[in-house]
Amino acid sequence: MDMLELDGRGGGGQLLRSALTLALCTGTGFTMRGIRAARPRPGLMRQHLTAVQAACAISGSEATGATLGSTDLTFVPGAVVPGDYTFALGTAGSTMLVLQTLLPAFWRAGASSRVRLEGGTHNPMAPSADFIQHAYLPALRRIGVCADVALESHGFYPAGGGAVVATIEPCPGLQVAAFGERGPLVSVEATALLSALAASIGRRELAVLGKRLGLAEDRLHLHSVRPAVGPGNAVMVRVEHAGHVELFTGYGERGLPAEKVAERLAAQVRHYLDSQACVAEHLADQLLLPMALAGGGKFTTCVASDHLLSNAALIEKFVAVEIDCEPDGPDRWRVRVAA
Repeated sequence: MDMLELDGRGGGGQLLRSALTLALCTGTGFTMRGIRAARPRPGLMRQHLTAVQAACAISGSEATGATLGSTDLTFVPGAVVPGDYTFALGTAGSTMLVLQTLLPAFWRAGASSRVRLEGGTHNPMAPSADFIQHAYLPALRRIGVCADVALESHGFYPAGGGAVVATIEPCPGLQVAAFGERGPLVSVEATALLSALAASIGRRELAVLGKRLGLAEDRLHLHSVRPAVGPGNAVMVRVEHAGHVELFTGYGERGLPAEKVAERLAAQVRHYLDSQACVAEHLADQLLLPMALAGGGKFTTCVASDHLLSNAALIEKFVAVEIDCEPDGPDRWRVRVAA
């Protein structure tokens, strides 16, 4: 079996998750050293360890160094076995990041699979369950992926306690897709989620978003969700163009005024709208890997982030593709994945 030597010092947990996914999909093993070395708490945290353990559980893979805090990991992939799986993070660690690690491996399996994940569903440093449902999976369907995620209960940081269930169908062949132009604007809507917190917090967030983004009252939604293990607040803006949908999320923090949360979120949305790019920053990072497995694809994005560039370099080590990123005017980049 081929084994790669990978340097994890130049990025965060995304490099490890991408390496796990690609190892399962290509049969190429790896040793990664310096995992999250530049982070305040280096090495494997709970969500990273769960991703490693889940990758082993669905495939019979072997992992050496799979312990909390470990900065070195060797992963020897096995064959993915479709089925019904449950993984509990035990913390507010992101269920969505673990799910994204497993999804491509199940696309290439010979039968459908069901995965239940328990932990955080709305975390400040990870895609939310709503982002996966309303932005990530719809984009992947254009590549030929057939998968759905159902949110059973919300799990906010830091308590967690949420649950999601994903169903994944095998994909006999992925398609090369282009996300170049987003088309005319169809709608912009904002939603504030609250668990065990005063409704006034959400109303203040929505008032700012309505003003900054020019949204009418019927485009502002306040939802109180079933109380989670702990209190929580997330505010989201869904931007739909004729050819693409994006979801932006901000999170309430202790000591941070609701107005500030909404101002930050509005600035992200305005930057995206003003850029004329099709794909926003976070989805851009996440499209590279499925496009590489499809053998090609392209998109425009408003930010060529360090995450995107480091992820591209890692993907090229596993898959015979070239990933180019070139500026295309103010706040717009063209990214191309080619075999």
